[in-house]
Amino acid sequence: MKDEKKNQKESIIILASEKVFNEVGFKNAKMEDIAKRADITKVTLYTYFQSKENLYLAVTFKALQLLIQKYYETIDKHKDKSGLESVIAIFDSFMSFCEQNYLYSEALLEYFALVRSTSDGTNEAKLTEAVKDSIYHVKLQDMQNLPFKLTVKEIERGKRDGSILTTLDPMLTTLHGWTMVVGYVKVISASGTNATPLFKVSLSDLKSLNLKLARHMFQTKTF
Repeated sequence: MKDEKKNQKESIIILASEKVFNEVGFKNAKMEDIAKRADITKVTLYTYFQSKENLYLAVTFKALQLLIQKYYETIDKHKDKSGLESVIAIFDSFMSFCEQNYLYSEALLEYFALVRSTSDGTNEAKLTEAVKDSIYHVKLQDMQNLPFKLTVKEIERGKRDGSILTTLDPMLTTLHGWTMVVGYVKVISASGTNATPLFKVSLSDLKSLNLKLARHMFQTKTF
């Protein structure tokens, strides 16, 4: 009962922080504003989250959980279809997820950028003590590769069922698809809720082109 109450309080705080981060951005957000939004004291807030970075990582962890859940739902929905259709649907789901959750998409991209830039031991200064001490940093590390692994698994299924013809390495094509999606996500993140055409090109057309190019890549045996 005590743990359940604690989890409920944490969820309320995380939701409040999401609202504040959405309104003013991470850099401009203040812990007192988050406490006020959660209807708690600042002392209580620090009891649950010792830093703003820890809170942002909690939001990032929630985002990754939801994204992975979307991946599993998409894969299950396409289990009776070809591997190709499942992979294209995964890319589509990822882009749609980011369209509907600007804060989540920004948090995820920033986290993956942090992981990439510090993976070889350089840029250690980016890993602040607040980040290192966060339990959510540990939780994220346990899950961060799962979206890639799930995509690779569906590509391999597509190769077995003959719907995917490319001889390129599954992880290579996964990363290529990821870069296309990330480029699209960067555009919509910059647009925020004002998703207007860019250079007279609608974002829906850009999304459709990404999916067509991905399909072409998987259906082409060699480049």
